[in-house]
Order: sequence, then C-alpha cells, then structure tokens
Amino acid sequence: MRVYFDNAATTPLDPEVLKTMYTVMESTYGNPSSIHSHGREARTLIERSRKTIANLLHTSPAEIFFTSSGTEADNMAIRCGINDHNIKHAITSRLEHHAVLHTMEALEKAGVIKLSFVDVDSKGSVDYDHLETLLKDNERSFVSLMHANNEIGTLSDMERVGDLCEAYNAIYHCDTVQTMGHYQHDLSKLKAHFLVCAGHKLHGPKGVGFLHINHRIKIKPLIYGGAQERNMRGGTENIYGIVGLAKALEIAYSEMEQHQKHIQGLKTYMIDQLLESIPGINFNGETDPAKSLYTVLNVQFPEMDMADMLLFNLDIAGISASGGSACSSGSDIGSHVLTAIGASSSRPSVRFSFSKYSTKEEVDFTVAKVRELCLVSA
Repeated sequence: MRVYFDNAATTPLDPEVLKTMYTVMESTYGNPSSIHSHGREARTLIERSRKTIANLLHTSPAEIFFTSSGTEADNMAIRCGINDHNIKHAITSRLEHHAVLHTMEALEKAGVIKLSFVDVDSKGSVDYDHLETLLKDNERSFVSLMHANNEIGTLSDMERVGDLCEAYNAIYHCDTVQTMGHYQHDLSKLKAHFLVCAGHKLHGPKGVGFLHINHRIKIKPLIYGGAQERNMRGGTENIYGIVGLAKALEIAYSEMEQHQKHIQGLKTYMIDQLLESIPGINFNGETDPAKSLYTVLNVQFPEMDMADMLLFNLDIAGISASGGSACSSGSDIGSHVLTAIGASSSRPSVRFSFSKYSTKEEVDFTVAKVRELCLVSA
C-alpha cells in the first residue's frame, strides 16, 4: 500500500478540476489582454472565475486579485501594506510560514519596520492579551497572524484578532492558505484587510492563488509590467490555473460539511489508535477539534535510535508524511514552529495531514508501520 499523508504540503488534483482545466486548455488560448474575440473569450473565463470565488466568500469580485502562489500573495500584502501606508511597526508570531516570517525579517533588516513577536503557548495558541499590549504600546501596526498553523494545526481566532486590530487602527493580514476551502470565510463580516489562498492546498492546481484585498485599504502593485488584474499585478494571467482554482473552491464549498466530518473522524481515530499502540506518544499543537485544523495531526514520538531516519523509513514503508524535530542549536535545520512552542529536540515529530481522499485503511496501515518502527528503534 502507498499512503499519502502530506496534504498540508500539497493535495492531489480533483478529477473534476482537471477535466475543467483540460477543456479550457484545448479551446482557449487567447491573451486575455487582447481585445479580439480570442482574447475576450479568455478574459470572460477569468472574470467568471473571479465572480465564482467572490460569491463563495461573500465579497466583491473587485477585491480578488490572482497571483502565482500563496507566497506571492503574502509578499504583496505585507510589503505593499507596510510600504504604502508608511507602517513602522509590525506584529507577527514565531510560528508563521516562512513566506511571512522571512518577508517581515527582511523588512526589519532593511530598517523599514520594528518587528514584535506576540507570545504563544505550548500548544501554539496566540496570547491575545499580549497582542493587545503590543498594539497599545506601539504606533500603528501591521499584524500578520495565520488562521491555522501549517505544521501543528492550531487555529487562531480571526474574529478576535480583527476586533483588536480595528480597535487600534492596525492593518490585519491573515495567511489563510491552509484553511481556504476547508472553512467558511464570510468576508463581508471579517475585519481582515488581506487574506490569502493557494490553489494546490484545496485540490486545485499549483502555480496559482489569490489575494483578497478589502475595499477599506488601498495598495500599489508588488509586480509591475502591465495593466493586468486591474493594474494591480503585471503579467499575463494563468487562465487554466485560475479556472482550476475557482472550480476547486466551488467543489470544496459544496462538499465542505461531509469532508470535515470524514477527515476529522480519521484524525480522531488516528489519535486514539496511536495512543493505544505506542506508549509515551504525544501531540504537538491543539487536538481539540474546536481549536485545531482538522486536516493536520503533528505526532511527537518517544525518543528512539536513528530518530533522524524516521521519515525516511516511513517513506520506504510507502507512507508519505513530513516533519522533523525542534532545533537543538542555532545551526540546526529543524522546525522553527516546534522550537517556538518548546517541543523537545530529542523526540522526533511527524506531521500527518489528511484529505477527502484519505481512508481508515490508510490510517490502520500507517499506525501499524509506525508501531513497528518504534519497537525496532526502542
């Protein structure tokens, strides 16, 4: 058996998405910036996709801007939001994706901002009282806090962060790459200025994403070169990717409730089976369904010989997962997230991440193989 439990890294393409993209690839090749019929046909597909996404998220099509990835969208929001509004102070956490952390750190190194890190607890939950203190004690801030951590799955309270940012006139950017298509996002009510999506995290294509920019904020482009995306992002649009992304999000919303139930059931089942099978096992991040992304389970194993070979041995056994250990020194290449929550650097951790295609049989197979590896290495 081959098992794919690395869906937080990327998901398999939904067959319906592939079918939709293939149809467009066969029939539509005009440049959407061209005014002739072939160009207009391509433009129509892009705008139809934009409207589909906007309707699902309860926002205006004018607030959706297509990008090449979630990373580009994060960079656009952070760099342009800070530079164009003359922000001198930014707040984030040490748990953020490197698309956010490295961008913030580069701006701080360049002297553009002073960077503050909000406290998090051992489960990765944000200290909202500390966030309010940072907002209160500094000039107008740019706040970037992700909705769900990509390594440990802990959720942040977007409504609470939004309310705090509104109270202190801060700009709020939320990396929603892991949760777009997995949770309902009503952007007519959410007090966030920027939200982010990457198509390949929700059974859509790689190489396409979008940035939601709330109408309350204005920024200049990150990428210049043309009038595409209403003068906000130069470069010929990825028509096939955009159409695929819209289709993937449409499918995700239509099937969301049943997929949440199915995937959360698998996650809970795997937690129970691991606790029963392997003494001393632990979990990084929240496991409470109300506080944790249902697609992600980060497992901390007991100390073992050849701990650094665990992922390799899982791969040999036919199981694709990801993870590692906390950094034990400044020169280690370990997980910055596990280090930030104080996870043990001597115990290996593995992230298993599920999708609508995951099965109970795959969980049983994985737990059995993991148990074998733990017994051999004990």
